[in-house]
Amino acid sequence: MDVPTALARLAPRLSPSATTVVNARRLSGGASLETWAFDLDDGASLILRRRPDGATPRETAQPLSTEAALIVAAARTGAPVPIVEHVCAPEDGLGEAFVMRRLEGEALGKRIVRDAAFDAVRPGLAHRCGEVLARIHGAPTVGLPPLTTSDARGELARYEEVYRQSGAERPTFEAAFRWLEASSPAPVAPVLVHGDFRNGNLMIHPEQGLVGVLDWELAHLGDPAEDLGWICVNSWRFGQWRKPVGGFGDYQALLDGYAAGGGREIPLSRLQFWQALGSLKWGVMCLMMYASFANGSDPSIERAMIGRRVSETEIDLVHLMEAMA
Repeated sequence: MDVPTALARLAPRLSPSATTVVNARRLSGGASLETWAFDLDDGASLILRRRPDGATPRETAQPLSTEAALIVAAARTGAPVPIVEHVCAPEDGLGEAFVMRRLEGEALGKRIVRDAAFDAVRPGLAHRCGEVLARIHGAPTVGLPPLTTSDARGELARYEEVYRQSGAERPTFEAAFRWLEASSPAPVAPVLVHGDFRNGNLMIHPEQGLVGVLDWELAHLGDPAEDLGWICVNSWRFGQWRKPVGGFGDYQALLDGYAAGGGREIPLSRLQFWQALGSLKWGVMCLMMYASFANGSDPSIERAMIGRRVSETEIDLVHLMEAMA
């Protein structure tokens, strides 16, 4: 059964006044996930997030039923997230999937940091991101689905193992691994961490600002500074490098928002440690994506082009190591 047909059969369960779906179209998709937009014939606008049969999830990705449960848990804290309408069962014919309400806004980072339509909300986004992260991190961990737990040293060791297995020899990465190992902060009580909180996974409305935190597949338990550091990685600034928070704000606004939202005090040095670790992790990911192109396992031009971004992360790491010395 194809996706539009399966959605049409599901329509009455999504809304008592609906009989079918209209305008079902695939928005995006990668190696492991698809996103479909569709409307019910009673006017509701929805999104389907699914893993196609046979697709291999990323090693650290959550099952989509877990992702849906985490979105529901985040909603209870007051964090802006899509409303989950339905988690698919085998009889729905859609495989591993869930349905959520569609949010109005923009998720493309380049447009958010540059388009005039977002001029009015852009100055407050960093503060708002801090508030929202504080809410997410404040979610009770009791009752959540089983999640992995990670800390700074664990993440560093995991990515160094991937790097060593690649056979790459990058002097900047070698220095960064040793520097981060020597400066790893002491562990803290783990909280719910989004794991990919960055410009590009945030739905921004030109009048309402941040209206949705998307893509929870990498959520886990860990250090709250991990999320704050990740949104500051230069690769998510889309050319607006002078604005460390997502290309639209500064560190202090993010930390002030986090405090205003009830988050624990996080020193800038701890945030920047995780920012540096994030740059290193992204650099290793870029290496591996290029390797998949070079060995023929993924011949897409996108994978080849991402390889050039390794040097961008090396520049970021040099700047951070100098700034934090």
